[in-house]
This record gives sequence, C-alpha cells and structure tokens, in this order.
Amino acid sequence: MTDKGAKDGPAAISAPVELVTIRLPVWWTFGALIAGLLAGLVLSDSPLLPDILTFTAPVGTLWLRALQMTIIPLVAALLVLGISQMAQAARAGAVARRMLALILGVLVVSGLISAIFMPLLLRAAPIPEAASAMLLAEGLEAQQVPEIGDFVVSLIAPNLVAAATETAMLPLTIFFALFAVAVARLPEGQRATLTGFFHALANAMLTIIGWVLWIAPVGVFALALGVAARAGGGAFTTLAHYILVVSAMGGLVLVGAYLLAIFGGRKNPVSFAKSMIPAQAVAVSTQSSLASLPAMLDSAKRLGLRDATADFVLPLAVAIFRATSPAMNMAVAIYVAHLAGVELTPTALAAGIGVAIIISIGSVSLPGSISFVVSIGPIALAMGVPVEPLALLVAVEMLPDIMRTLANVTMNVAVTSTVDRSAAD
Repeated sequence: MTDKGAKDGPAAISAPVELVTIRLPVWWTFGALIAGLLAGLVLSDSPLLPDILTFTAPVGTLWLRALQMTIIPLVAALLVLGISQMAQAARAGAVARRMLALILGVLVVSGLISAIFMPLLLRAAPIPEAASAMLLAEGLEAQQVPEIGDFVVSLIAPNLVAAATETAMLPLTIFFALFAVAVARLPEGQRATLTGFFHALANAMLTIIGWVLWIAPVGVFALALGVAARAGGGAFTTLAHYILVVSAMGGLVLVGAYLLAIFGGRKNPVSFAKSMIPAQAVAVSTQSSLASLPAMLDSAKRLGLRDATADFVLPLAVAIFRATSPAMNMAVAIYVAHLAGVELTPTALAAGIGVAIIISIGSVSLPGSISFVVSIGPIALAMGVPVEPLALLVAVEMLPDIMRTLANVTMNVAVTSTVDRSAAD
C-alpha cells in the first residue's frame, strides 16, 4: 500500500488555528493556595476569623464566578475550531482518516478507563473524611441524576438560550459539535467567515480568562483560607490524595501507550521504551507536547518509522489530540462527585465520557490551567457535579499536568507507530 496520504497530507491541511498566548502565574497561584491553607489553620481558633471570612468569602466567590462566565462561549468557539480542523484533516487522505479513527478509539478507551477504574481506586483508597466535610461545608449538595428517559430527551435543547442559562452543557456541546461539522461543509468563503468569527471569539474569551487567572493568587488565597478554617489539616491531605489518584488515571493511559506501540505498532517493548526516553525527558521538563515535538520526531527516527508518516502524523497529533484528556478530566469530575456526594449512575458516566471526548478536541491547544477550567467544567456540569471545587484544584494542576504531558507524548509516538505499520500493510 502506498503512503500517498502521508505525503499529501501536510499540503492538504492548513496550519492549526493560532490562539492568543497567555502566560500564567502558575507557581504564584500554587503558593497562594499553600499560604491560604496555612492562614486558615492559624486563624481557625481566632475570634477574628468571622470578620476575616466576611471579607475573603465574597472575593473568592467573585473570582469563581469570573472563571465560570467564560466557559460556554469559549467552549463553543473551541469546538467549532477544533472539529472543523478535524473534518479538514479527514479529507487529507487515507492515512489521515486511519489516524483519526485510531485517535477516536484511544479517546473512547481513555474515558472508559476513568469511568471504570477511578471509582474502584476511590473505593480502595477513599477520600479522607475531613475532605468531604471540608467541601460539603461550602454548600455543595448532591444533585438529582435524571432517569434514562429524561436523559435521552435532554440531549436536544429546544431553546439554546435557556440551555445556556441553566448551564446544560450536554445539549449545548452536542449542538456546537453538529454546528462545527456543518461549518466544515460550507463553501470556502462562508466557512472562512464563520471560522474567523469563532477564532476571534475564542481569542477574546481567552484574553478575559487570562485576566481572571492572573488574579488567581488572590481568589485562590481567599477560597483556601475559608476551606482550611473549616477542614483543618485535612485540606493538605485531600490535595495530596487528589494529585495521586488523578495522576494514576494518566498512568493507565501511559501504560496503554506502550501496549498500543507493542501490539498496534509491532515494536519491541525495550526498543520503544529506550527510544521514548529523550522525548519523555523533554515532556516532563517542559510540560508541553508542542515543545516535545522535535524530540518526538527524533524518537520516531530511532524506531525506524518512515519520515513521511512521522512528519505528518506527529504535528497533527500535537494539534488535535490529547490522549489523557478524557481519562484525567473525568477523574477530576468523579473525584469532586465523591466529595459532594453525587451518585454517578452509568447514564451520568456515559454523559461525562461523551462530553469529555468532544471537549478534548477543542481544548487541545490551550495552556494547562485554562484547559483545566474549560474542559472539566462542562464535564462536571453534564454529570450533575458541582464545579465550585475546581477553583481550588486548578492551583495544583501543574503537578498532574506532568503525567498528562508524559502520557500524551508517549501516546502520540505510539499512534504514529501504529499508523506507520498499518500504512505498510
């Protein structure tokens, strides 16, 4: 079989949509979290605490609402851009279509990994009791999960404005996914007009959310102070527990990447592991798949993959694919559900997987802190899980993000190996 798709692909696909670059005070936010928790512990028995919380509580709430207000327009814009790009890639040739089918399969498995193993892990290593008391004390209540019939009916919203008002993310996500596919089928001029509009909308929303995240140290400090005052030292235990169990889901995806390379790409496990070390070192040090692209291309050469395949598949994978997104984003939502006492039925988990897969396509090119809010917020809302705890969890995202990047980079090369082998058959 010829490699025509891989050769023709790059010429057939325009450059990925370029979004505004935002530099975030990640370590300042993490420091504010620790400072807020320590301050809450110190002030927990102080008579001044009620007066202090009277001031800090509104500050934290305002910052949280500022984060939430951009979710729907940003998700809409990113979905249109991401799915349009995937539709364009699907027309690039047989190799591109084979790659996209493999990516879709990996994303589905990634979501299933979290839906199956995250509850089991939380059962084996339960969330500390102080943690549940801590977040439930913030007013988080279990929400009603719809029956299967109501769930099916809710997939289509007769009134999008009403759905947005109620933050009904599942029907909104389905609508904008269909809208994106429709945009991709329009004549060139009309498609360019709408794509340009949503490109501008995405950049405007990213600019706003960048401003909000710049003051994250203030908002996180205010929220953390109140949490620690109520939960005591259990807040630190909770965050450590959260980081470990969420990262474990990314670890399962990492294992899946090795299995895909061995059975799908027919690569020797030792050779694959050795070839991936340079790319994995860059991934851990930079926490950026894009920065790891040259090292991934070098790993592909070490594995003996054809240049025509690697030069096409790897850049496209960096642009539209994050293997860990469904698994680790679902893991966060499931964790918060356990904290808030939300019962996760198979229907709720299926809704979460569906939204996680669709959202991962749109948020793939965003910095970790921004994609955390944009990706997990819609998943949590679709599953009936409160989003308030995300405002604190975003402060420690840089730690699970190491596992995200490590597994994503490894999976990108594993997918490239599998596509290269299938193209040679």
